Amino acid sequence: MDGQENVVLCAAACVLLCSLLKKKRRKKPRCWVRPFPQRRDEETNGFVEEIKIDPLSVFKNFTRISCEEFELLVNAVSPLIAKQDTSYRKCVPVSIRLAITLRFLATGDSFASLMYLFKVSKELIARIVPEACKALISVLKENIKMPNTSEEWMTVERQFHHLWHFPHCIGAMDGKHVVIQAPNNTGSDFFNYKGDFSIVLLALVDANYKFTYVDVGCKGRISDGGVFKNTGVYANLQQGKLNLPQPYAPSGRNKPIPHVIVAEDAL
Repeated sequence: MDGQENVVLCAAACVLLCSLLKKKRRKKPRCWVRPFPQRRDEETNGFVEEIKIDPLSVFKNFTRISCEEFELLVNAVSPLIAKQDTSYRKCVPVSIRLAITLRFLATGDSFASLMYLFKVSKELIARIVPEACKALISVLKENIKMPNTSEEWMTVERQFHHLWHFPHCIGAMDGKHVVIQAPNNTGSDFFNYKGDFSIVLLALVDANYKFTYVDVGCKGRISDGGVFKNTGVYANLQQGKLNLPQPYAPSGRNKPIPHVIVAEDAL
């Protein structure tokens, strides 16, 4: 019996040794780019250019801004998000990066959905959107200037009076819920009344729709009024630090009327 057991053990050892010495089959290399994004340059660029010239303002409905505003943003963020082509593949153009980001901000579409629309992988979109948002915020900060003297506030007031026949108005304010994925371990902090998770963008604009103040990042569960009360504008308004012009009586009246910011009831 001992001899038979030794033979079996030797045979098992030989099989094990052969299996270890056997060369491993080399896995088939993965493709660098999936087949359908390889047609991105022609089809995606063509799609964006096609909706730009649509007479029914499809582009504005798609990105929430006009073609002219889109081109201005492309030029502004290009130094911040432009990439270089490599010997492996062409980079995603700035215009497509911006269109992806604006579509995401406008609709809250998933990265998987945007992948099939723009023919850009969802992994790359996950890098494009934060980078483009950061660039947009940087551009906004450079171009947003809030009036800080009574003369500058009166310039805004005269614009509202001339364009909208609304005297004593120094701004229009509203909030926008930007849909996001709920951050980890936040519970219902970002859950809003619409049934989505979001952060709030609160903006003050002049008579020409130009931003004069922006606050973004407040939790979606907070109302627009609550967001406003946590802004620097509200604090400075309460403390009288906005340098607003003195109330004056409108034409045909004797009683001075203070200046106002037009907004919805929630504010």
